[in-house]
Amino acid sequence: MLGKLKLLIAGVALAASVTVAAAQEKRTFYWVSHGSPADPVWTYFLQGAQQWATDTGNTVNTSFHSGDVPSHQEAIRAAIAAGADGIVTSSPDPGSLVEVAKEANAAKIPIININTPDPTASFDAYVGGDLVVYGKNWAQYLVDKGLVKSGDFVWMPVEVPGATYGVQEEEGIASVFKPLNITWEVTDATLDQAEIITRMSDYLTANRTKVKAIIGLGDLVTGSIKRVFDQVGVKPGEIPVVGWGNSLDTTGEVKEGYVNAAQWQDPQATSYVGLSLASMAKSGIPTGFNVIVGALYEKDTAQIYDDVLKGGQK
Repeated sequence: MLGKLKLLIAGVALAASVTVAAAQEKRTFYWVSHGSPADPVWTYFLQGAQQWATDTGNTVNTSFHSGDVPSHQEAIRAAIAAGADGIVTSSPDPGSLVEVAKEANAAKIPIININTPDPTASFDAYVGGDLVVYGKNWAQYLVDKGLVKSGDFVWMPVEVPGATYGVQEEEGIASVFKPLNITWEVTDATLDQAEIITRMSDYLTANRTKVKAIIGLGDLVTGSIKRVFDQVGVKPGEIPVVGWGNSLDTTGEVKEGYVNAAQWQDPQATSYVGLSLASMAKSGIPTGFNVIVGALYEKDTAQIYDDVLKGGQK
C-alpha cells in the first residue's frame, strides 16, 4: 500500500512538473506595422505590444515599415521562415498581404490583422476599428450637427494616399456625402510632421473660402490642425473638424475647440488583444471572431483619452 502511495505521489509530482514546464515555455511573436515610428499613435500601439511581452514573458519582435509594402511583406516572410509562433500585422494597402497571409496559413502560423482590416486576406482574426463605419460616422456627425449641407466642399488630408485606412474611411464618407451632393478632395500630407504642417497650411491658404469642413483621415493630420490654423489665422471652431484622435495633440485640440469630434482607436489595447489572440490560436483555440474597438469623443469626454495617453508615456 505504501509503495502505491509513493508511486501516486511521484506521478502527481511528475504531472505538476510537466505542467509547470509547459507553462514556462516561451514563445516568439512578430508584430509588423505599416506605420512610421515617428507617428505618435504608433508609439501607443507599440507600447501595447511591449506591455503584452512584459506581462506574458514571451518575445515580441517589432518592426515599422512606413508604408513600404515590399518591406512589410518581407518582414512577414522572415517571420514565417523563422518559425514564428504568431504574427500580428496591420495592412498597408488593400490586397497587399493576400499572398503572405496564405503563406502563414500554409505554415500553420496564426496571423492576426490589426488596425487596418483587409477581408480579402486570409487572416485568422481582426482587432481594430471598422474604418468604413468610422468614415460614415464622421460624415454623419458633420451633417447631423448642421456643420455641412448640400453643395458644400469638405477637405480630407491624409498621410498616405491610397493606403487601406484612407480608402476605407473615404468609402464610408462617400456613402453619406454623395446622396447629399457634398463634394470633397483627399490630399497628400506625407508622414513627416513638419512637411504635413507646411502642405496643409499651403492648401488651406489657397482654398480657405472653399473649405466648409475638414475630415482628418489620419492621426498626424488631425493632430496638426491647431498648428495649421494658428499659422493660417483660422480661429478654433471657425472651420469644423472631425477625424482621428489617438494623440495628445488631438485631445488637446478637442479640449480647446480646434477639433469638434475625434476618433479613439484603443491603440494599446488593439496590440495587446491582437497578440493575445495569436497566442490563443497557437494553443489550438480557434479565433472565430473579430474584436471591434473605438469611440468618437467630443470636448466633454476628451480628458478621459488625454489621461490615458499621458498615462501611456513611460
